[in-house]
Amino acid sequence: MKIGLERLSEPSVQRLMDSQKIGLLCNQASVDKSLCFAANLVNQAFPGQLKCLFSPQHGIWGEQQANMLETDHCRYEALGIPVYSLYSETRRPTRDMLEQVDCIVVDLQDVGTRVYTFIWTMLEIMRACAESNKAVVVLDRPNPIGGTEFEGAPLDSGYLSFVGGASIPMRHGLTMAELAQLLKFESELKLNLQVVPMDKWNRNDYFSSTGRNWIWPSPNMPSSTTTLLYPGQVLLEGTNLSEGRGTTRPFELIGAPFINAMRWLDELAEFSSPGVQLLPTRFQPTFDKWKGQSCQGLDIQILDAKQVRSFELTTILIATAAKLFPQFAWLDPPYEYEFRKPPIDILFGDNRLRKAISKFRDSKINQSQLLEVLRWDDVAWRNRIQPHLLYQSE
Repeated sequence: MKIGLERLSEPSVQRLMDSQKIGLLCNQASVDKSLCFAANLVNQAFPGQLKCLFSPQHGIWGEQQANMLETDHCRYEALGIPVYSLYSETRRPTRDMLEQVDCIVVDLQDVGTRVYTFIWTMLEIMRACAESNKAVVVLDRPNPIGGTEFEGAPLDSGYLSFVGGASIPMRHGLTMAELAQLLKFESELKLNLQVVPMDKWNRNDYFSSTGRNWIWPSPNMPSSTTTLLYPGQVLLEGTNLSEGRGTTRPFELIGAPFINAMRWLDELAEFSSPGVQLLPTRFQPTFDKWKGQSCQGLDIQILDAKQVRSFELTTILIATAAKLFPQFAWLDPPYEYEFRKPPIDILFGDNRLRKAISKFRDSKINQSQLLEVLRWDDVAWRNRIQPHLLYQSE
């Protein structure tokens, strides 16, 4: 398999960027199979043409934590060029930044989940470039959780935010280049968009089957295993339950000081959770929710990656925790530059989950009731994305 970054020397790609002044959106995970950094590889392939770098949330080296912790502009000293942060006072390139380039090349490792902001940084770049008559070239990379499974209904248009810039499912099943093509079409952008597809990537492939090193694209995405649980576990950011931030297992743990793990497991015995096993545990976050406090909760162990449906799993976990433990609460805004709507609504994509769980807290919950809240037309999504797909499944 070749990713887009590894095709820079091919004649078709050389023609795309011939004599162009280039800006590159990347971070520390933007490497090739030999772990060479994208900025250096682009500079080698197009000597003298790389004028600046752009960084997404968490910064060029992925050092900043989440939720409105902005990064400053800086320099990439190895090449002596500026790095413009697109998670700073601006989340899209300014006219002054764009005056330095003819095209922006996008090379980021996404995680396949709607609320991961890298895809929305790409969309802001696409919008800015459309307005300024600049080109965008997307070097494609694998979706680490494959391209055949989808979870979580497309968000309602009234809940658009920087963790949901378009109405797509939580687990969308697309690569960055496929998303770029879909977003250009549905946003009706008059944009010179070019994509450099991967060679020999299959939609059934998870990152673990690529034979490549996982370089964390953000501080709380330490392994490709994390990406399997993230589409559901990220919902915990809208609650007072810890999602494991401040531990070495973010999004693989769930808990709080008020949790009784054995009581919780007894309640969960009535629910089906394919592909995982839930173990009682304790952990003490070093930062974020419940910093320095002992949290009792659950350790989510993956048994079969292909069966994991984390969105449904976390919905069950939240619903049962809300019913069992009176201290459970939804968090108040702000969340990712949304200052009015509850964070859980922004994450889920509408207010249905919050309202349903409020009703469930006073009654017996069964799995079919929860599944009804999660029900959506995934066939319509498959039909909607079909014209924009670049890869086949086995």
